[in-house]
Amino acid sequence: MKKTYYYKFLPTKAEEEAAKATPVLDPFNPWQIKKVVTDADILTGKLVLSHQEVFEYVFRYWTLEMCNYLLAGNKFYAVIWDHTDDKNPVRYHNEKIYLEQGPQDTYMLRWLDLVRNSSINPSDEIGFYWQSRSGTFQFKVLRRGF
Repeated sequence: MKKTYYYKFLPTKAEEEAAKATPVLDPFNPWQIKKVVTDADILTGKLVLSHQEVFEYVFRYWTLEMCNYLLAGNKFYAVIWDHTDDKNPVRYHNEKIYLEQGPQDTYMLRWLDLVRNSSINPSDEIGFYWQSRSGTFQFKVLRRGF
């Protein structure tokens, strides 16, 4: 059974007023998707993202063709910029970095190279967001675990 998701493009007057009161994305803290890394995320090299996270913070910036490509079961090879060291961001782009559909309305971000090179450990807090201007994922370790 194929699921169809609809996005309401024309807001009501009340929604427009509420949106005006909503703050704009903070340029100093743009990390929309925040996760605490688990052992499984590191061992499998897959970061599990919920449908809500991907729909709200990634798909809304993609074209319909990009969304349909991923939803058809294809892998979306992506570029990830690691901003953990703000002065020297690192670019990751190879056959091991991609977004794919997972089980039960989840998505998997394959990030094994990033995990290995950034020394990510369980209980580290990380942040992600999709930068539509460059068409890349932006990543940062927000807080090192214990």
